[in-house]
Order: sequence, then C-alpha cells, then structure tokens
Amino acid sequence: ESVEDTSKILGSMFDGIEVRGFSQEMVEDLGKYAGVPVWNGLTDEWHPTQMIADFMTLKEEFGELKGRKLVYLGDGRNNMANSLLVTSAILGVNITISTPESLFPEQHIIDMAKKYAEESGAIIDITTETTTAVKDADAIYTDVWVSMGEEDKFEERVNLLKPYQINKELTNHIEGEWILLHCLPAFHDTETVYGKDIQERFGIGQMEITDEVFRCPQARQFQQAENRMHSIKAIMAVTNGNLFIPKA
Repeated sequence: ESVEDTSKILGSMFDGIEVRGFSQEMVEDLGKYAGVPVWNGLTDEWHPTQMIADFMTLKEEFGELKGRKLVYLGDGRNNMANSLLVTSAILGVNITISTPESLFPEQHIIDMAKKYAEESGAIIDITTETTTAVKDADAIYTDVWVSMGEEDKFEERVNLLKPYQINKELTNHIEGEWILLHCLPAFHDTETVYGKDIQERFGIGQMEITDEVFRCPQARQFQQAENRMHSIKAIMAVTNGNLFIPKA
C-alpha cells in the first residue's frame, strides 16, 4: 500500500503514531494523511525525540543549558549531527561538530542552525580539529560511524573517522568537569555479533569510543537512554491530550 493509504488506516486505529523509520519524506507524508499526531522517532535526516532526552540529561547535570558547550565527534552529516546542531542553536547551547571536511554538515543545515543561533546567542563551530575542540567542553558526544543505508561504506568510514574516536588520550585534553553522551548502540567492545564481525573484517575491537571511556565515571549514556522514555511520554502527553502543565 502507499504511505497515504496506510496512514489513513493507522490514523483510524490509533490516537497518535510515533515512527522510528528511515525516510524523512515518509514520516512527513504519514503526518499529512493520518489525521492524528505523528511523532518522528528517527529518520535518516533527523532524530528530534532523541534530542529531548539528550538535553534533558544535560539539564539534569548542569541545570542551566544556555552557554554550555557540547562537542560532537564523528560523522558530521548524519541525523544525530544535524539534530544536535540545530537543537543546540535553538536552546543557546554552544555546539562544535568535529568531523572530517568531507563529512561536514550540509550547508542548509548549518544555515538553519546559524539563524537560530542569532536569536539564542549560541556559538556554532564546524571543525576538523579534535583536541582543541574538546578542551573546554561540558559534554562530548559521539555516534556510530556508519549511518543508515551506508553499510557498504564501512571500510571507508573506519579509516576516515579513526582520528575522531573518543579515547582517553582525547579526554585528557578536556579542562574542567564534563560528561559523556552517546545515543547508543555503541561499538566499544566485541560483545555483540556486529562487534565481532567488525573485528574480524577490519581488525578493530573498538570504534567510535573505547571501552575505557565508555565505562568512565563521566559516562551518562544510560541515564540518557532512560530519559528517552520520560521525554517521549511527556511529548505525547503535551501534544495529544489535556494534560495540565503548570507554568514554571
């Protein structure tokens, strides 16, 4: 069936739909035809519900978000980098994307973020540097090296992104208190079928983050993962119900 037809069927059965899929266009079409609220749980371009959990975690740790610095290292063109760039700009969080030049975010994403940053005062930095980028970070963030639909580029990405791995040598350059974030899954060891396969094919047992840093005292990825539940419940309640939200 077409997305339009399926949307109408699902919309007749449910009061709301959260979609964790692939195509951004498909999700937008679902929202157009379903007749009920549709929430983007993940697409190839954006990951907005993840953002609510991520910045909820930052707020739990630091209180005020405005003026904090978040550094993302890895693939600068994927849905996570896009979403972190724009959401940080909206909230006034200073954001640095540390990535190879060939993986810089697309210009229209950068332009969108800069527009929001003009209003919020956020500082946006896209760089190939790593050690200087993390120096004054409040939070460092990474994601898997190969995005959805690009599995055939694994060897290329591994070679390209090795210098952007979060490891102890890199975190030693951070001055002050900081936390680690990762949207998961993380390939920090070979305790998965996928991890074993990558080790056999490419001879590496750790990819975007080392096991040592993944388990360090600053790690907040499991707190962050728990917050997905709380934040998505809140989104659904606020946008699809009569929940009373007191003014803070």
